[in-house]
Amino acid sequence: MNTPGNSEVQSSPSGEPGRQAVILAGGLGTRLRSVLPDTPKCMALVAGKPFVSYVIEHLKKQGVDKFIFSLGYMGDVITRYLNDRYPMLDIQYSMEEDPLGTGGAIKHACKLATEKNLLVLNGDTFFSLSITKLLSFHNLNEADCTLSLKPMQNFDRYGVVEMDTDHSITSFKEKHHYDNGLINAGVYALNAAKFIKEALPEKFSFENDYLEKYFAKRKVYGLVQDGYFIDIGVPEDYARAQEELEVKSR
Repeated sequence: MNTPGNSEVQSSPSGEPGRQAVILAGGLGTRLRSVLPDTPKCMALVAGKPFVSYVIEHLKKQGVDKFIFSLGYMGDVITRYLNDRYPMLDIQYSMEEDPLGTGGAIKHACKLATEKNLLVLNGDTFFSLSITKLLSFHNLNEADCTLSLKPMQNFDRYGVVEMDTDHSITSFKEKHHYDNGLINAGVYALNAAKFIKEALPEKFSFENDYLEKYFAKRKVYGLVQDGYFIDIGVPEDYARAQEELEVKSR
């Protein structure tokens, strides 16, 4: 069900971080066009179900009951599916008339938030992590943003994130081949109340223009979790998801 958003972000009654998630689902999906020419990435069928359904069900199992979908490209396809499949779910839609970049999309979506702290994640990525651990750690440190970090071996598709002994982020390394390292899994706990006040342009990259520029000036932390991770942004991993995701998401 669609619910009106608040322009003023509120804390949950208990004062704890809320169970509200922003799901970024407005990307053009250019790298998947060869196998999905007319489908938003998050709607790609995996074992007979749209990928986004795995993301939603995983979040619901962990107490997330409010969702904000950031939409752009073919957003009507996504809204029709969600309204039909999840008619009783508390869903709001943040629509981009023009692409705003990941940062602009998040900031725009945060205007609909009813919680001080939000989860932010990508609609084309599944990471089997503990939401409770992420939000508890984020709240304990009174962080501006907490990144979910995934240990990986023998990879070149992702950059590496490094952190200090207190888990504060110390650097973001460029993409190239690594034998092992921690990658940004794209699931964040974000202080929305602070983020919407940042002096950032309308269109910007959350990763490049916020995290990488401000990590030393803000309270940005990382929490390592080693759950199942897959990003269907390239055809090879989309094919792999067909065999793995239904089993891994149980």
